[in-house]
Amino acid sequence: MRVFTSLALLALVSCVGSPPTTKDYQPPPISAEAVAEAIPTADPISKMGNKSPYEVFGKRYTVMPSADGYTEEGVASWYGMKFQGRRTSNGEIFDVYKATAAHKSLPLPSYLRVTNLENNASMIVRVNDRGPFVGDRLIDVSYGVAVKLGFAEQGTARVRLEHIPVNGSDDWRGAEASNYRQLQVGAYQLRSSAEQVAVNIRNILGEGVDVRVSSVQHEAGTIFRVRVGPVDSSEKLSQLQELLVKNGLSEGQPLP
Repeated sequence: MRVFTSLALLALVSCVGSPPTTKDYQPPPISAEAVAEAIPTADPISKMGNKSPYEVFGKRYTVMPSADGYTEEGVASWYGMKFQGRRTSNGEIFDVYKATAAHKSLPLPSYLRVTNLENNASMIVRVNDRGPFVGDRLIDVSYGVAVKLGFAEQGTARVRLEHIPVNGSDDWRGAEASNYRQLQVGAYQLRSSAEQVAVNIRNILGEGVDVRVSSVQHEAGTIFRVRVGPVDSSEKLSQLQELLVKNGLSEGQPLP
C-alpha cells in the first residue's frame, strides 16, 4: 500500500503513485508464460476497501453497488516493487506477479477480463485494490499482468475491461454468492494444441463465455487444460455442453 499522511487514506487507497520509471519500481523480469490469470470465485465482498463514497486528493468517488454488466475502455498502467508485500485496499497482500488490479469504483473483489486493444492480448484479473488516481488512467494492473498483456515496457496501454460474473445477482450489498460451475473440455501435452482448441470453442460459443487455458504439473510433465466458464446455473452448463457436442467437440467434464 502506498504511504499517505492520513491514516484513513492509508486504509483505503493504494494506487496513487507515479509512472513505473524509478529503480525501486521495476521488478525482476518474468516471462508472459509464467503469469497465471486469476480464476473467478464466488468470494464474499471485502469488509475493507468498499466504503462509499470516499475521497482522495479532494475528489470524491463512489463504489458501484454491483459490477454486473460493467464494461469500459480506457488507459491501463501498472505498479510494481514499490508496493510489493504491502496490503491492498481490501487487506490482501500485493504480489507484483499475480493477476490483480486496482480500480476506483468496482466493488472489491471483482473479476475483469482485461484486453489490450493494441495487440488483442487478454487475461482475467482479480480487482482487490483502489486506484489509479493519476491523470486519465482507468485501471492499474500488477507488473505481471502488464507483461502478459504486452505493455510492461511502454508503461501504459489502451484496454477494454469486461466484468466476469461469478454468481446470479452479483449484488454486493448483502447478496449471498451462489455456486458456479465450469467445463473441462480437454487436457493436452502441448500448449499450442490447447490454445487451438480454445480458439475453436470461442468461435462456437461467442464472446459471452469465458474460455481459458491453464497448466498443471503431473508426473509425466506439464498438462494444459482447456476450461469453459464459470457459469452461474446448471441450465447454462447443460446448454454449453449440448452446443459443444453439436459442433463436434467433447461435451466437457463438469467441475465444481
